[in-house]
Amino acid sequence: MNIAKHLKNSNLPHSPRKRSLSNKLLSYFPSIVFASLAGTYLDLYFVGKNLYEFPVRPLADIFLINIAFTLIGLPIMTGTFLYIAKRIERWRRWGVMVVASAAASAGERLSEQIGFFLHSEEWNHMYSFFGYFLFLAMIWNVFKWTNSGSAKKKF
Repeated sequence: MNIAKHLKNSNLPHSPRKRSLSNKLLSYFPSIVFASLAGTYLDLYFVGKNLYEFPVRPLADIFLINIAFTLIGLPIMTGTFLYIAKRIERWRRWGVMVVASAAASAGERLSEQIGFFLHSEEWNHMYSFFGYFLFLAMIWNVFKWTNSGSAKKKF
């Protein structure tokens, strides 16, 4: 079997190499880890300030936050957001961020009704909306930075 190789002195453009599925998935990994860490530390900060709490959580004797959400739910939602955001135009991405922020804020209210989440009296749910929006913008920028040409690593 012969494989054609590009000649060094040829003027023809190189054929683009296709990234493997594992490399494509690895491109999301730094942003997902960053989102999980940021979400964990934000939860720890706000719980420490008594602005909200998680009355129902796994390993409640050890952790003050819901680690199931920060280690499973948040990475899945972040990966889904990045997958969608990567494939749409800039203005639509901003729209997705607005809708996702509103949905997350509504999800907080629903989880309060179920008893998984409690806010203090000082909390305004608009804080959640803007917080999620800024969080998604930050995650998107981390994703762009870790996948830019200068920061791209060969896996």
